Amino acid sequence: MSRTRTTSQRVLLLIGSVGPLGYAPASGTVAVAVAGVPLYLLMHAHLSLSWYVLVTAGVTFFGVWIHHVGDRVLGEKDSRKLVIDELAGYFVAMTAVPAFGVTPTWQLVVLGFLAERAIDIVKIPPANWIEKRWPGGWGVVGDDIVAGLYTLALLHLAMGLFPGLLGIG
Repeated sequence: MSRTRTTSQRVLLLIGSVGPLGYAPASGTVAVAVAGVPLYLLMHAHLSLSWYVLVTAGVTFFGVWIHHVGDRVLGEKDSRKLVIDELAGYFVAMTAVPAFGVTPTWQLVVLGFLAERAIDIVKIPPANWIEKRWPGGWGVVGDDIVAGLYTLALLHLAMGLFPGLLGIG
């Protein structure tokens, strides 16, 4: 028996699933590829680092709320339909990659995308612990933020060690 949803619940699910992307196979990866990468490029091009961090924090906290409410509406824990947490993790991963004022190269975008998705899927500690033990949306989004932080460190290390390979040398 299907449950009728209110307009506000439908809007919440539409935003949390980033439109139809949350319903695609490999929804998290699709959402980052189709929405996350272009949004990152727009933010990097048009925002200062301070505004980028503020927007990323906003997406993160909004994602916590979306998952807290949306998972209850869907009757699922960490629903694969809700992918806004994946965007938050990717935005964290790409913070100051490269430094603001320098155009991102395709190599950095691809490396950031692949590394963040792989690290998020593998759930390197403490991501797996956070996902299981933090309540509601905090655990759902927290593991993506951990993946983003690992990727951020990896990308900044790679930019320092291999700038030529990443097109920034």
